[in-house]
Amino acid sequence: MSSIARRRLTEERKLWRRDHPYGFVAKPDTLPDGTINLMVWNCIIPGKSGTDWEGGYFPLTMHFGEDYPMKPPKCKFPQGFFHPNVYPSGTVCWCTLDEDNGWRPTITMKQILLGIQELLDQPNLVNPLQTEGFYVFMMGAMEYYRSRVLYQASQYPLIVV
Repeated sequence: MSSIARRRLTEERKLWRRDHPYGFVAKPDTLPDGTINLMVWNCIIPGKSGTDWEGGYFPLTMHFGEDYPMKPPKCKFPQGFFHPNVYPSGTVCWCTLDEDNGWRPTITMKQILLGIQELLDQPNLVNPLQTEGFYVFMMGAMEYYRSRVLYQASQYPLIVV
């Protein structure tokens, strides 16, 4: 029997395949036996055009629980990702993904990915998680911050497979 979460993710997958933002990728994980794991998605978020993040294609993993959509997925960039709202482990902290405050079951995977793309260039400085990213941003060292962002973007170029 299919859970509510799996049915919802199956439907979101269909919608994503028909209509998704240019440059974004979101695919369920494939297990070693070739079956699809709908509960883990491998995604790519392109850096927004006209920002320092432009040119980067940032890998993000979304982990859905059996309680989705009542609870949000856990979203994670690679460990060490430089951003004030990303834990050193890579976990994204964003109000929309907070099950007690911003999360609503009607929020889709597409909206999450677009929101995280926006968060990259417009960090929430009220809730910083990464000391270095926050400190550099707040101390007015914008050139250093920009150079770190540009460097990070260069570490994640578009990979055509």
